[in-house]
Amino acid sequence: MKKIVLLVCASLVGLITFAQRYPGKNYLSPEEKLNNEYCSSLFRTHDGIVFDLQNNNESAKAYANVLEWLQGRVAGLQIYYTRSGTPVPFIRNTRATVFLDEVQVDPSFLDNVSTPDIAMIKVIKGPFVGAVGNGGGGTIAVYTLKGDDEDDNE
Repeated sequence: MKKIVLLVCASLVGLITFAQRYPGKNYLSPEEKLNNEYCSSLFRTHDGIVFDLQNNNESAKAYANVLEWLQGRVAGLQIYYTRSGTPVPFIRNTRATVFLDEVQVDPSFLDNVSTPDIAMIKVIKGPFVGAVGNGGGGTIAVYTLKGDDEDDNE
């Protein structure tokens, strides 16, 4: 009898372990779904922190620049300001590369992007191969809403 109980317990542990390692597509978190929907294969790394602004945009609407909203939400991220007032992101004391819809831009360009138009932000703290010079200071990728998604939010 002890062998049967032990065999059943071992089987259940094996099944639970298998289910955790190989989750189906139905078990993706909302952030993982956004990551798969918006990011190309180069940006789809799972090392980053994903912020879903498509569904949770209320707190970001109060900020003029999305970089200001990010400060305090990502460990190691500091926003410094130039003399003209432009926010410049630094991750672990190294200047971060900024991408808008996977195109490298100057951080001042994000002043022209309205926060309600942003669907997702992905912060990659480590070196990023897609940036010029491998983005040793980390990367902030901002994704705007797609045309199909804009109709859903109204």
